[in-house]
Amino acid sequence: MDEGKKPIFRHELKYRISEVEKDILIARIKDILPKDKNAVNGQYLIRSLYFDDYWKSAYEEKQSGVASRRKYRIRIYDYSDKVIKLECKHKQENYIYKESASLTRAETEQILNGEYRFLLDREESVCKEFYVACVSEQLRPEVIVDYERIPFVYDAGTVRITFDMNVRAGVGSTDLFDVTIPTLEALEQGELILEVKYTQCIPELIRSLLPPESAEKVAASKYCMCYDRKYDLMR
Repeated sequence: MDEGKKPIFRHELKYRISEVEKDILIARIKDILPKDKNAVNGQYLIRSLYFDDYWKSAYEEKQSGVASRRKYRIRIYDYSDKVIKLECKHKQENYIYKESASLTRAETEQILNGEYRFLLDREESVCKEFYVACVSEQLRPEVIVDYERIPFVYDAGTVRITFDMNVRAGVGSTDLFDVTIPTLEALEQGELILEVKYTQCIPELIRSLLPPESAEKVAASKYCMCYDRKYDLMR
């Protein structure tokens, strides 16, 4: 974290749901929760390039349920280079927090070419930590993850509800800006991921709209799903 800046820990709930369940939930919340202002026609595409080290620690720690872990990714939206983010997502027990820094297209290309030293000149701690991980842990691009997201927000409790559809693994390349990369579906047909993030407590109004407590929550890592899909093809 940047000096003097405390991490904002957030809760994160995930559910695997069907298209039918998605339609029912959206019908219940669309008149109460506004869409994210960044969504064009109600949704946007996310492409993330995930990094892992030589030992595949991010993957193995997630699969093993390690309580404290982190993973790095570079994220773009709608295949555009207008907004590029280097992100580190930290997981601590049942809480998450995210650090991020903006990158230019040229800086991103440098990273993809294995040129990391410029990151030491950046002010953000996530850039310096990413540099150290690339050099000392042999962190390298691992898999591209694509999906479409329908996002809703609710200011009270800083709640964010998203429906992530058509989760796909890129195969044959880790070129973040190549729109022609072939992809493979990472979920069963008609299945998607509902995510609910909130800071302190979830308002009762929102809780009443979501799946009941008896519904199955999942530790749904898009990175692990797409990693498995990519390497299933290679086996």
